[in-house]
Parts: sequence; C-alpha cells; structure tokens
Amino acid sequence: MTEYTLDEPVNILLVEDNPGDVRLTQEAFKSTDSEIEFHTVTDGAKATECVHVHQDSESSTDIDIILLDLNLPRVDGFSFLETLKNELDYPPPPVLVLSSSESESDIVESYEQAANAYLTKPKSPEEFDSMAQAIEDFWIESARHPPAPTETTG
Repeated sequence: MTEYTLDEPVNILLVEDNPGDVRLTQEAFKSTDSEIEFHTVTDGAKATECVHVHQDSESSTDIDIILLDLNLPRVDGFSFLETLKNELDYPPPPVLVLSSSESESDIVESYEQAANAYLTKPKSPEEFDSMAQAIEDFWIESARHPPAPTETTG
C-alpha cells in the first residue's frame, strides 16, 4: 500500500465480470477528486494472478484497493479472498466486496475470509457516484493502511 500523493493515481483492482457494472463503477470514480487508475479483471483466477504479479514485481505499480464481486466465473470471490488470506505473507490492500447479494451468509463469509468491507451494489448511477465518494472519503483519504512490505535478504 502506498501513501497517496497528488501526482500519483490510486490503483484500484476491479474484479467484475459484468461490463455494465465495470462502466458504472469507472464512471462513478470520475466524479471524485482522486485520480484513479483501474486494473480490471473478470474472474478470480485473473485477480489472483494480478495480485501475485504485483507482489512479485518491484517495478510494478502497487494495488491500493480491491473492489471484488463475489459471483465470478472460474474462481469466485470467496475463493479469491481465501487465496489472499492464505497465500500472501503480508496484508493485502483493502478488499471491498461489491456484490448484488444481500444474503447474510455472503456477508458473514466475506468477513470471515478477511474482506475489509461489504457493500451492496448500487442500483442507479447516482448511487454509484455516492458509493465512489464514500470510498474516496474513507478508504483513500482517511484510512491508514499497513506499509507495503520491503524486500528482505536472508
């Protein structure tokens, strides 16, 4: 996790298979003050690969926040959360589940798998804008995150 500066964009990994939701999410963040760079993948397998690439590459841009849909092809959101929890040697960036499900069991399982927040997908462009602003206000501008790990030699 990097500290944000005005000249560096916030890097969001958007894990979403619905092109309409991808577009609405990206459009909503245009209404915020932060410069956002999206890295979009459509399933949990690609998301896992992306996180591993960023973890293993010194020249790669750090992912600052993950927005995760649960219902994904190939590898679902719960499996992706479990992989993050079990395979990374350090805390991942904040993972905000963004799902259309309002099921209590989905909410409980998301938190059990170490999601940082569970958000129900907005139903209108205006609600997407409000959600993006709330994410910026809290997760980008206010919350403190652990520093990215440093390379250690041993």
